[in-house]
Amino acid sequence: MGEYKVRQASFEDLKVLLAFEQGVIEAERPMDPTLAPDPISYYDLSELIASENAEVVVVEYHDNVVASGYAKIKNALPYLNHEYYSYLGFMYTKPEFRGKGLNKLIVDELLKWSASKGLDEVRLTVYDDNPAAIRAYEKVGFKKHLIEMRIK
Repeated sequence: MGEYKVRQASFEDLKVLLAFEQGVIEAERPMDPTLAPDPISYYDLSELIASENAEVVVVEYHDNVVASGYAKIKNALPYLNHEYYSYLGFMYTKPEFRGKGLNKLIVDELLKWSASKGLDEVRLTVYDDNPAAIRAYEKVGFKKHLIEMRIK
């Protein structure tokens, strides 16, 4: 994987990252009837990049950003056995680079960052209707924990 480089995202990456965010939304829209009509945004990417309580990383291939993800420190619910946890999100890989292990590179880097912050509880959310993403996360060690259900 020598041609792929994982690094911390910078403000210079914002244009690409904003496009990735729309890619995430486009992929998830068919799985979530509760999403508002476009245009929408999931993340405050500038705030995440600037925050000491978050880490945004990208994967570069020949000086082009091709994948992204973030970890953010969140408060745990008061009845859990940990006070804080690391929440992973914004996992996106450009379609032509999928299946090359880039998600693992990102997760590994975010797990290292989480450990450096003293966090050993790491969580993420994924749509039940997204078996490819579920398999990718299971492949790097995540286990199903909770299913959120809804009715309208």
